[in-house]
Amino acid sequence: MTGIVNTAQAEAWNGYEGGHWAEHADRYDAVNSGFNPFLLAAVGPGDDVVDLGCGTGQLTRLAAARSGSGRVLGVDLSGPMLATARARSAANVMFEQGDVQVFPFAEGSFDVALSRFGVMFYADPVAAFAGVRHALRPGGRLTFVCLTELAGTDLGTVFGALAPLPSGSGPTSLADPAHTRSVLAEAGFHDVTCTRVEADQVWGRDVADAAEFIAGWGPVRHHARGAETALVEALRPFAEPGAVRLRGAAWLVTATR
Repeated sequence: MTGIVNTAQAEAWNGYEGGHWAEHADRYDAVNSGFNPFLLAAVGPGDDVVDLGCGTGQLTRLAAARSGSGRVLGVDLSGPMLATARARSAANVMFEQGDVQVFPFAEGSFDVALSRFGVMFYADPVAAFAGVRHALRPGGRLTFVCLTELAGTDLGTVFGALAPLPSGSGPTSLADPAHTRSVLAEAGFHDVTCTRVEADQVWGRDVADAAEFIAGWGPVRHHARGAETALVEALRPFAEPGAVRLRGAAWLVTATR
């Protein structure tokens, strides 16, 4: 494992948070995989790709399949999640445990940097993205999705039934496009775009199942313990036969070295 400066996040992702994601990898992929096509559109044949905050590696593996002959690396803080990723990895995929803020990327070693909800937790986002820029070749592309503000979204409606969750930090730290553009510009990126995209997110097979799962998700567990009853009521409008389905919203952010 390379050096760590984002110690609070390292503790979380190597503790309960990372363990929960590793244990429920397929469920989290069911929540987030609808955003994969927006990200994979940036990958072409032969591209060398780095997946930032790769987690259990679904996007990393799909990028490898799309690239074909390219080298694909997934980087994450979480040992438990990377153990799952490695167990499922393809031949041309590598995973390394490390902190993107200080990761020793070789200069100009990738064509594309991707992330599916993995870049919102940097203690120093400018330093992290400057390092990512260093890792990209001239003309290299950065493409990631991050949460929008929760207000006005299905997830925001559900969370509205719980104790207020912090806004503008953690999962929503890049929810303001103006702030995101400023961070990426300071990190040296150009041609920054922020486009709102949506995808269906399946949170469980029925209301009780979805409520139990969401109650175990780190931000909810930390800020709204004992919320299962409120979650059940909040999720009822989103139930359909065989699934609880919310419409997820994200910013699709692109930038160029």
